[in-house]
Amino acid sequence: MQHKSIKLSDNNIIPVIGFGTWQLSPQEARRSVAEALEIGYRHIDTARIYGNEKQIGEAVRSSGISRSEVFVTTKLWTSDLGYESGLRAFDESLSRLGLDYVDLYLIHWPGHDPKLRQEAWKALCEIQRQGGAKSIGVSNYQINHLEQMASYSDTPPSVNQVEFHPFIYGEQKDLLEYCAQSAIALEAYSPLARGRLNDPKLSEIGTAYGKTASQVMLRWALQNDTIPLPRSSQATHIKENFEIFDFELSREHLEEINNINQAGRTAWNPSGLP
Repeated sequence: MQHKSIKLSDNNIIPVIGFGTWQLSPQEARRSVAEALEIGYRHIDTARIYGNEKQIGEAVRSSGISRSEVFVTTKLWTSDLGYESGLRAFDESLSRLGLDYVDLYLIHWPGHDPKLRQEAWKALCEIQRQGGAKSIGVSNYQINHLEQMASYSDTPPSVNQVEFHPFIYGEQKDLLEYCAQSAIALEAYSPLARGRLNDPKLSEIGTAYGKTASQVMLRWALQNDTIPLPRSSQATHIKENFEIFDFELSREHLEEINNINQAGRTAWNPSGLP
């Protein structure tokens, strides 16, 4: 199946679907990433706090796929916010991955200290300047955090990775629009709302296309111009989640999904952080 990519604001290329690895054990991560790469995924997302960088690096290196064809993301955890600590944490992540560079390095959470957040971003800019990360960005940033960044840095984030799925569309719509206007790509973690797939509307729409509720949710994310990062440890689901490029949701179905029951977040809400 053809794998699609888009260009980020810094002109680097990113695949429009990635494979998430949050809550995968090291052993599960190695096996699942290997399966995902074999199926056709070329975008793998991890983080220092996930505890599986080493195994993911092993899976990427042993895949037989050219390094330049696999987009690898990892993240700076809040305990490492700051300039020197940020540089050190990046070197440690790169060492665990066993790679010469990452394609994207993100600040994982805004944290409670805006000054440390600012210093961490300076570290990421330096990491990018030295070639350690091709692109840099943030995760779980709200509009106020992005506006703060614009006030202290001439280097905008290429990516903002946040929780995004139909059940919080109303809550995240303004952030989606802000990122689009600011040329910041929005990555969607938990795009399947941690398996919240029993909504009758999703099943009904899926039947119309011969697709599952999962595939409908991921296709909806794509058509909202986000980059979904589905996670699974089951080979059948990993494959199913990738088979979303052979259909397109109608405008009517998109609107129906936009207006689905707003059941809320599945992860912690960062909107209260200063």
